[in-house]
Amino acid sequence: MLLYVDAQYTSPYAMSVFVGLKEKNIPFELRTVDLENGANHVAEYASESLTERVPTLVDGDFSLSESSAITEYLDEVYPGVALYPSNPKTKARARQVQAWLRSDLMPIRQERSTIVVFYQPSQVPLSPAAEIAMCKLFRAAESLLDHNGEHLFGNWSVADVDLTLMLNRLVLNGDAIPAKLADYARRQWQRPSVQEWVNLRRPEL
Repeated sequence: MLLYVDAQYTSPYAMSVFVGLKEKNIPFELRTVDLENGANHVAEYASESLTERVPTLVDGDFSLSESSAITEYLDEVYPGVALYPSNPKTKARARQVQAWLRSDLMPIRQERSTIVVFYQPSQVPLSPAAEIAMCKLFRAAESLLDHNGEHLFGNWSVADVDLTLMLNRLVLNGDAIPAKLADYARRQWQRPSVQEWVNLRRPEL
């Protein structure tokens, strides 16, 4: 199995799939694609990745891009450690969280890119738009974690990785964040599969 990720190892979506593979203990080869140089648009890569983005997983003669599609595929084809809750309603909620984090909160994603997570913090204060998005993030996360459990949905799921990364855009940058959410993010960040991604050797920017 082969997983294509970005050359700086900063893609939250690549991270999500990487962690999923590690959790399932599936052997795979990691290859990088230099997005800055447009390597994702060359014919060789485009032939593997329908969307010409990362991550892309190659499993034998089958290739698949888009992270949540990949993690759902892994859960269906490689049973064992589950990446999603088994209950249909709870799984739908986990997928809702993933889809929301990928499609909303753009001011946070722009002003607190994953560079602040994996390289260096930003000294620029959040804009009013980002402050509004941050409040929306906090409300949703606090609602999801109001059961006071360790994970979002009882047992760990890949949605915990995605929410943690979004929260850590703020936590690791030193922005103000409710203590309960900061504790959740720090605890999830220490998961061994997550730390394997965090500790990958990154090139200098």
